[in-house]
Amino acid sequence: MITDRRQFILDNTRLQQPPHTPELVLHLADEVTPIWRLTEEALEEIGLPPPFWAFAWAGGQALARYVLDRPEAVAGRGVVDFASGSGIVGIAAMKAGAARVLAADIDPFCGAALALNAQANGVACGFTDADLLGAPPPAWAEVILAGDICYEKPLADRVMAWLGAARDAGATVLIGDPGRSYFPREGLAKLAEYQVPTTRELEDMEVKRTAVWTLA
Repeated sequence: MITDRRQFILDNTRLQQPPHTPELVLHLADEVTPIWRLTEEALEEIGLPPPFWAFAWAGGQALARYVLDRPEAVAGRGVVDFASGSGIVGIAAMKAGAARVLAADIDPFCGAALALNAQANGVACGFTDADLLGAPPPAWAEVILAGDICYEKPLADRVMAWLGAARDAGATVLIGDPGRSYFPREGLAKLAEYQVPTTRELEDMEVKRTAVWTLA
């Protein structure tokens, strides 16, 4: 079982620039790092949840790009990076001038990954591994950023309802998604579209058309 999450991440990733946000650096896995080849059974044996934090997914890259290009979306505001993974979106928000970022992910490894990645980019973000879906959105959150959240239908439905409650409470909600199966097709307004380089090891193509949306 893994006892030192920080060291495990350092041993199984390397600092890289995500292709769509080259001004950021993240500890990521790739074909030359050991974690890339671990099977689901091997992950379970060492007590490691699926390491979503080890990759820069298309939706997160698009959302980070949007925030970096339009800092006014977050500047001076309190931000939640929901399902934060590597922390790419929250780090981009801090780079863009957010007053405060809380990254939230139920995988505690994401906290260790965020700490390393935030340090590498010269910013500081808070982290929680609490399930935010069990309570109303934080009252202080003026912006909620969510990338790649629609992999599974029951979870996607819960997340979209929670994001809707945040919007109704006055928060700006921005979602990055490359057309996942359970992404809703209505109630959203497209703000930007990108061609995000990725890898066939993660996605079904090497470049994913990915959009940033807001709740209409």
